[in-house]
Amino acid sequence: MQLEGKTIIITGAGSGVGRASAILFAEEGGNVVCADVNDEWAKETVRLVEQNGGNSIAVHCDVTSEADVTAAIDATVAEYGRLDVMYNNAGVATPRPGLRFEDHTVEDFDRLMSINLKGVFLGTKYAVLQFKKQSTPGSIVNTASVAGIVGWGGTVYGATKGGVIQLTRAVAVEAAPFDIRVNAVCPAGMPTTNFMDIPTDTATQAVAFEKVAQQHPLGRNITPEDVAAAALFFASDTARNVTGVVLPVDGGYVAR
Repeated sequence: MQLEGKTIIITGAGSGVGRASAILFAEEGGNVVCADVNDEWAKETVRLVEQNGGNSIAVHCDVTSEADVTAAIDATVAEYGRLDVMYNNAGVATPRPGLRFEDHTVEDFDRLMSINLKGVFLGTKYAVLQFKKQSTPGSIVNTASVAGIVGWGGTVYGATKGGVIQLTRAVAVEAAPFDIRVNAVCPAGMPTTNFMDIPTDTATQAVAFEKVAQQHPLGRNITPEDVAAAALFFASDTARNVTGVVLPVDGGYVAR
């Protein structure tokens, strides 16, 4: 029960890492606010959390909207009395598989930057303000990517995640005197999420999964549950002296 009594907002909670994290955080005793731009997905995550005996609510949140982000925090405080953890997880992938840098449109650039970086900026900013208003410690977890650490492909996507990493480190130092911790998880290849272009037929899919797995020295694919476990550590008091850390969840990829 590492999050017993704590209240957590997870953006992008309707699928993938967000959904896995919501389920895990609730199992660990947390009150989980499932924030997503897709209301039906968020409601389904709440159903899964409650099915496992957890406590959760869904809120609509477009992370590019300042009004939506502040409304999500206000709804959380109204429901549970406080905010303890902000998990800025929502993000989008490179819009077209194999897209070269020079083939990105300005619209591609703006969408990636707006969701992946501006969304983290807004979530972090208003979480810090809420923690200071409460005069309580707080934890912020951001989903970055190994693409923000090394050249991975999807250059503009990687640039957004590099921005998330720098924001994480800088705010961690600035917010430390207020006992606010800021850390980031950096997944590698996750073929079971919608972040990779994976065939739907079983035989071809198995080959694709194996190909992705072999990119990682440990030889395994990264799962949403792997990333959720790392985020849980950062969110919990077990990591009370850990801040400014950028943790690859990558099977050893960036150690090569």
